[in-house]
Amino acid sequence: MFFTKLYLTFFYSGLSKKASGTVGSIAALPFAYLTLFYLNQFYLIIFSLIIFFISIKIIDNYEKIVKIHDSKEIVIDEVCGVFLAIGLSYNNHFWHFILAFILFRFFDITKPSIIGKVDKKINGGLGVMLDDLLAGFFAAMLCLIFQGLLKNMNLF
Repeated sequence: MFFTKLYLTFFYSGLSKKASGTVGSIAALPFAYLTLFYLNQFYLIIFSLIIFFISIKIIDNYEKIVKIHDSKEIVIDEVCGVFLAIGLSYNNHFWHFILAFILFRFFDITKPSIIGKVDKKINGGLGVMLDDLLAGFFAAMLCLIFQGLLKNMNLF
């Protein structure tokens, strides 16, 4: 149970009393940066997908024990989502790294459209993980749109 909690709370960042999802997302940023620095964005995307698939079963088992769906302390889903947002849209500019984080948090908190439907209708580990994966995907797509607009205006 020790390693499960360590993993799901992403080194206990999810135990923050306030804004545990944001704290967990911030805790993921140094890992994302180091992955980009030493490897590349392909690996960040792969790490996101590995986390996604591994976490589903771990969360299913954890929820059976604690009897709470999508407990606030579980932030591995935010790690997965922010990794995907940055990985899909990173372009070697630090401002973009920050923009991907902000847009991911926006989509994760507001849960527009299909993100909210997934959050409400899919139970278990899949529901916990999938809404954040979608939030990361939509954040990345919006980042790419911003990049394209800035490039067309010769600002990038």
